[in-house]
Amino acid sequence: MGRAFNFSAGPAVMPEAVLQQAATEMLDWHGSGMSVMEMSHRGKEFISIYEQAEADLRELLAVPAHFKILFMQGGGLAENAIVPLNLSQGGAMDFVLTGSWSQKSHKEGGKYGAARVAATAQADGFTTLPSPATWQIGADSRYVHICGNETIHGVEFHELPDLKTLGCDAPLVVDFSSHVASRSVNWSRVGLAFGGAQKNLGPAGLTLVIVREDLIGHAMPHCPSAFDYKLVADNQSMYNTPPTYSIYIAGLVFQWLKKNGGMAAMEQRNIAKAQLLYDFLDNSSLYVNKVAKDCRSRMNVPFFLRDESRNEAFLAGAKAANLLQLKGHKSVGGMRASIYNAMPIEGVQALVAYMREFEKTQA
Repeated sequence: MGRAFNFSAGPAVMPEAVLQQAATEMLDWHGSGMSVMEMSHRGKEFISIYEQAEADLRELLAVPAHFKILFMQGGGLAENAIVPLNLSQGGAMDFVLTGSWSQKSHKEGGKYGAARVAATAQADGFTTLPSPATWQIGADSRYVHICGNETIHGVEFHELPDLKTLGCDAPLVVDFSSHVASRSVNWSRVGLAFGGAQKNLGPAGLTLVIVREDLIGHAMPHCPSAFDYKLVADNQSMYNTPPTYSIYIAGLVFQWLKKNGGMAAMEQRNIAKAQLLYDFLDNSSLYVNKVAKDCRSRMNVPFFLRDESRNEAFLAGAKAANLLQLKGHKSVGGMRASIYNAMPIEGVQALVAYMREFEKTQA
């Protein structure tokens, strides 16, 4: 039957070419006599893998020279603590609440300083984004936190806010876990961006932090050494043993992205995939997407059957059609199709074809 189309929100679909290359190199990486997962992180073989991955990522995302790229562990949830430990100095932070993940960030941040709500879309069921003009940001804010793409609720910032136009000098912190490398980044508006790799960059275990140099070196005294951005940066992400195999796989993904046209090409592919699915949903009598059109995610598309008694039948039929992991997050229900970079448009076409046929059987 061949490989299925995997719509999991993360760990998520990987480029098949990357999996094939990793399989080929599993027992012996480039004549070294070792698998990458057996290598010392300080050996010349792995150092070459690391340096290539960092250089490719800097090129892909056009990361300016005055930003450090850190390869860390702990996922986005750990960064919800590590960011305030490094940036807050025990002061106030402002959070824009747009879904489950920004809510988690806000709650965790409150352990390390005054975590305030600058704006929230909760009253709309997290189906809209609050206009930056309405954000209430304190003059003493150490940073302003947003989640660039809410994986569960399916809302996305299609343009990062320019805090300077709001009269705010605080750095913008962006959780870009689920849309990193799906589009270009306007780094002039960003102080720090972080994300787990397991949605769009590689396997679980690697966490990416891209941070402006002037924000490094201000960690709170009780910040664990392994989470102090300055120590991590000064040691080229080798202060402790990094997630070596995850970095290797992410590096292969970076090379795949470069071979496939980089960010400009990826963004156009992602626009086409998302438009195909949303256009179908908008013209369906069975399915509905509740997110406002101006902030719909290109990566995570939640939808509901108007007759939810058909949910199990829908999922069973999808599995039989080799369309996997379509069940929505338990906190919101319904369905969700995650269509990251590695999901080919053929997968979205197959999903739409199945959904159309299933809808016909319900008439």
